[in-house]
Amino acid sequence: MSKKAKKKIVIGAAKAAVELKEVLKELLEEEEIEYEDVGLNSADEDEYYPSVAKRAVEKIVESDYEKKGILLCGTGIGMAITANKFPKIYAAQVYDSYAAERASLSNDANVITLGSRITGPELAKKIVKEWLGLEFKPGRSTPKLKEIYEIEKENFKGIE
Repeated sequence: MSKKAKKKIVIGAAKAAVELKEVLKELLEEEEIEYEDVGLNSADEDEYYPSVAKRAVEKIVESDYEKKGILLCGTGIGMAITANKFPKIYAAQVYDSYAAERASLSNDANVITLGSRITGPELAKKIVKEWLGLEFKPGRSTPKLKEIYEIEKENFKGIE
């Protein structure tokens, strides 16, 4: 994994994905990537995934979007939907290395979501390494992203 830019990650999990979160935290530590864990830490905690996603995304916003996010639930779908309710958050549900590559290179996703019921630990580690090792570079996707940003401005009044 490229270490050109020092990555900072916010990681959070729903009840269904606490174990997967621990696996990915070990990976981040091995890769010497700084992370902040916003929970959940036990399947017994009484909190739903939207609250975890909100907490994680607020940390990203507070960092002026310098941090990126990894959100985990049973499928990754609910976390992606919740995260994408925030301006300038581009969450992509990823399920393989190619999706992780495209999330970064084509869509400049600053959050990825994974499903613990879909993606096993070894594949999840490969996906995260792929995503973290890439940086968006302007190119063919730039006009498409500009269009997304314009739609976002129309729907989130007051953002720059």
